[in-house]
Amino acid sequence: MAKIEIGTKVPDFSLPATDAETFTLKGAAGKALVIYFYPKDMTSGCTRESQDFRDLHAAFAKAGARIVGISRDSLASHEKFKSKEQLPFALLSDADERVCKLFDVIREKSLYGRKYLGIDRSTFLIDKRGVLRQEWRKVKVPGHAAEVLEAARAL
Repeated sequence: MAKIEIGTKVPDFSLPATDAETFTLKGAAGKALVIYFYPKDMTSGCTRESQDFRDLHAAFAKAGARIVGISRDSLASHEKFKSKEQLPFALLSDADERVCKLFDVIREKSLYGRKYLGIDRSTFLIDKRGVLRQEWRKVKVPGHAAEVLEAARAL
């Protein structure tokens, strides 16, 4: 799949999701969609980011936007994380990085001098017709969910 750019239609994709469902982009049409990519379940930054989206979930719904989170973690890990943090939206498992590569969020990272490939915290706002309208890369968590909410309201 080619990487997507702002102003272009996002190709349909499907991923396994929490609550024993399969998420498809086509199935989400008709509402704006916020996709946030995060590195790992149960880590401090990812937990805070997910909590922020959770806390603003009703405001996103009122703005006509659905939220999904994507990481490479397993569905079992996602189910635990979702339950522990009481997340009211689906978490999608992209173990083979197909959708991560579509959105170009896999980057070389370094931890204690060791280099590895991981998800670069990123968020994408797709309109109800499936067109990518905005992206945030190298996300810093504080205030991010509120910024995305304002963009969703402006659609």
